[in-house]
Amino acid sequence: MIRPSTEADAASIAAIQARCPEAASWAPLAGASYRCDVAIWNGEIAAFLVWRETAPGETEILNLAVDPSARRCGVATQLIQNILERTGGCFLEVRESNLAAQALYRHLGFRQVGTRTNYYSYPPENCIVMKFPSW
Repeated sequence: MIRPSTEADAASIAAIQARCPEAASWAPLAGASYRCDVAIWNGEIAAFLVWRETAPGETEILNLAVDPSARRCGVATQLIQNILERTGGCFLEVRESNLAAQALYRHLGFRQVGTRTNYYSYPPENCIVMKFPSW
């Protein structure tokens, strides 16, 4: 099940972030312009996806993290497909070293449209910009 997050989900989201050092580390419920959806798996919050609408019919995925115990179970795929079905177009940035995430995004139809040099810090790293659909 996928649903919008609530304030009551903050501790569960923070716990997932703590177990996922490769995910962005910022408070997903802090920004009023951001939306956060959570995936419930085995009765618990197993993942979250933070996004925002950037233009009519287009969104940006800002953060996605899946608890390690729920990985490779289709949770991230369901979260992303839910956004794509609701909005149509989407783009995101992913660490150059995060090959597993890039493979997932490509599998879902995202294509690389650019690179940003030294975009990330802690550690410094390039990012790959991906877009769906690949216009």
